[in-house]
Amino acid sequence: MMRPVLLLYFAFGLPGCGELKPSTNSPAPIAPPPTLPEPAKAGALFAGVAKVEITNKKILPLNDPLFVKALVLKNGATTAVLITVDAVAIGEIGHIGNDYLGNVRARVQKELKIAPEYVTINASHCHGIVCADVGEKTFEAVKIATENMVPVNVGGGVGSESRVSENRRLKLKSGKEVDVRHAYALPPDEEVASVGPIDPQIGILRLDKKDGQTLAVVYNFACHPIMGVLGDGNTADIVGFASKVIEDNLRAGAVALFVQGCGGDINPVRYKDVHQPRHAEPLGDMLGLSALQAIRKITCRADAPLKVLNETIQLPRADHSERIEALIAEQARLVKSLQGTSLNFKTFLELAGKYNLSKEFPSYSSHLYLTEKAQGRSDLLKLDDTNRRNLRAYLSNIEVMEQITRVQTNLALLQKHQAANLAAGRKPLEVEMTALCVGDFILVTFPGELTVEIGLNVKKTSPHKSTFVAGYTNGYIYYTPTAQQLRNVGGAQEDSDCRLAPEWEQLFYAKVTELLKKL
Repeated sequence: MMRPVLLLYFAFGLPGCGELKPSTNSPAPIAPPPTLPEPAKAGALFAGVAKVEITNKKILPLNDPLFVKALVLKNGATTAVLITVDAVAIGEIGHIGNDYLGNVRARVQKELKIAPEYVTINASHCHGIVCADVGEKTFEAVKIATENMVPVNVGGGVGSESRVSENRRLKLKSGKEVDVRHAYALPPDEEVASVGPIDPQIGILRLDKKDGQTLAVVYNFACHPIMGVLGDGNTADIVGFASKVIEDNLRAGAVALFVQGCGGDINPVRYKDVHQPRHAEPLGDMLGLSALQAIRKITCRADAPLKVLNETIQLPRADHSERIEALIAEQARLVKSLQGTSLNFKTFLELAGKYNLSKEFPSYSSHLYLTEKAQGRSDLLKLDDTNRRNLRAYLSNIEVMEQITRVQTNLALLQKHQAANLAAGRKPLEVEMTALCVGDFILVTFPGELTVEIGLNVKKTSPHKSTFVAGYTNGYIYYTPTAQQLRNVGGAQEDSDCRLAPEWEQLFYAKVTELLKKL
């Protein structure tokens, strides 16, 4: 079989060669775009890029490498650094400590004279394990990039990929919502009414050297990169494979930096498939190919503006006490609803097979049922009635068990964040937001796991032609769902694994609007 890279070579040719059909499945705008703001001041732009491997090779077997990548941009007196890390988060959870961001920024400021607020670090949210000296290697990448700055032309573009992701929040006919996780079972199919949206857009920034060769590509997409690989090895997951596809099909040395978007409620497609092996590489290949299609179409220009804004915002903490009490009561109700049945797992499986295989004659062949009927007896029919009652009771217990598992899992999350909020005295949570303008590429960042509707809303209302949103940036504050989703607290991870009150959403939009107007 041909190697994937060769297939990509024949499909796309050399950089700049051939024409590709425009993508057609990007979400259509629902309203006319507002008036565009005045652009940031343009000037000669310089860029340097580097990547350094950060794979921890001691804890898990290696499947594919994890990287920290740094892009340094300079225009006049402004120098900005964009760092991407193949890790679950920038602090708080995973293997990167809470001192990482501050330490990296302090060293970059001390040794490279770049202000901390101009250093932006995004986690891909893959669940790979990084090495212990990830901070040292991050600075190394920034230093190498800084030492290899060249004049560049830049261009922005938009790609589309709708085949690799699915919204993991399921809207039930009851009005509640649940999510698709390995931590608990799916609800019965007949209870599911609809699912939420995805964001197929791939936001792209292309940087070319003056000879036309691509130096670096930044691409933004919304999806949890948690598909995994065969053998459960250490992996950068979907986005690691996507970046490799992009880099292998551009000039030697080109670096693709993935910036995670609003993927809080977006899973890889077929995330819970039990009929074929789970492997992130095919999904990553598709994402990388779709990004390449868009990259080919971008026209790069000189004298691109560069502007960075970094501001803080205070967000209200949630009080989960009432919902915790309600879930504890629900937990007790579910336990009380469990009923006795004479079946065990072995006899349940035996009977379930028989009674699903033959609805009319499950206990024996039809002729014995007919013989009993002719003789005026109904022994088999009475046996079937008893067995069906026991099957229903056992199935009911299984469904209750699944509900208890979901309630207990999300109750534990609520209790964890309630304790954290109480320990903080319910003082507002202060978080950092950044707005980056490079040419016509606009990126707004936030440290939470933003759900996809938030990103879609920002894109619809932005005064700029194309605006992209990155969560998981400059820290980590857990999930940040919409106010509407927070009405479902306790039903899904996104609304349970959250420290914020519903009012946070409008405060966020207001700050985004303010930042975008300033660019």
